Amino acid sequence: MSKISFFSSLFLVSVSCNVVLAQKSQLQIARNSVGKLQVAINAKQDAKKQLTVLGEGIKAAEAAQNDKKTKRWPETWALKAYLASYVSIIDTDEGNADKYYSLALQAIDSANRLDKFQANYRLIAASSYNVNIRKQRKGSSAYSKGDYAAAFDLLKEVSDFLPKDTSLAINAALAAQNIQAYDKALVYFKRAKENGIKNPVVFQNMANIYSSKFEHDLAIKTLEDGIKVNPYNVFLTNDYINLLLDNEKYTEALKVIESTIKVESNNKLLYFLYGYLQQHKANNSTAELAYNKALGIDENYFDALYQLGLVYISSANESLKSGSSQNAPKFSSYINRAEIALLQAHEINQNDKATVQLLIDIYTRKQRLDKVQELKSKLEEF
Repeated sequence: MSKISFFSSLFLVSVSCNVVLAQKSQLQIARNSVGKLQVAINAKQDAKKQLTVLGEGIKAAEAAQNDKKTKRWPETWALKAYLASYVSIIDTDEGNADKYYSLALQAIDSANRLDKFQANYRLIAASSYNVNIRKQRKGSSAYSKGDYAAAFDLLKEVSDFLPKDTSLAINAALAAQNIQAYDKALVYFKRAKENGIKNPVVFQNMANIYSSKFEHDLAIKTLEDGIKVNPYNVFLTNDYINLLLDNEKYTEALKVIESTIKVESNNKLLYFLYGYLQQHKANNSTAELAYNKALGIDENYFDALYQLGLVYISSANESLKSGSSQNAPKFSSYINRAEIALLQAHEINQNDKATVQLLIDIYTRKQRLDKVQELKSKLEEF
């Protein structure tokens, strides 16, 4: 009995050692797969060959994962995470790529929990990089399909992983903007801005969000920052001027327009706005010149024609204030010019009620009752 017991003990010890060695050899296979993968990449072998190497490695890592001892080793999970994450970015079968993406996420989580001394940080970092590539692709796909909520959830994680990447930050911000998560959009637009982005659209979108939150000073400051890195950008400048006007900062707006016109001498909108501000200050003659400059660039510019008509009406009214009969020709001249400008405006936009009403007032003064009746009939049709 003692002999049987002795040899049974030897057999059990032998089997136990073989199991441990077997699991260690499985880890070695997984390690070797990482090296083989690098060789395959350097040799520019196709994805099919790379996937064969990866499959062997993952199979070995999963065998080690199922052993009571080696499943507690962080290296087991770090190797599986790396190999699975690489499959997720090179496998063209989306279903299979997603499967290994999920496996990689689980393995990264296990590796991080077990790797208290960060002995496998390189493998874990590489795995995280790979799964974020996959996340970016999934996020971009969701965005293109109009699933902006899913796109934001994915893209913000990728941006948080690579915070210096301005393109990622912008894409996350745009996804947030599409689901009306404006505060979150600002976080990622700011990140792009702080990392040196110059794209005017970023500054425009940020300013629009601030304006919607009634934070007008921040909106103005944002556009100023945008103009600093995009001098005389027409879209930023126009937004900036309009924002100044909306907030009744007329003096500041006038200065911006005056300096910009020197560079953008063929910009009809700038001349129009300059005329509008001069008209606001009752400088009718300067406003007239500005509107005519705008019309010199575009003779069918409705807004300039309409405002020019108002300038002439205002000048006509001013000429009557002195009460002198000598001013009658001036009055007639201004009224005639107003009529011409407003008729041209009416021809361009026949459904504009304000233009029609001004023409009715002019023809009433001229006692052209036939025209008055004709235009009143038009107003009733609107």
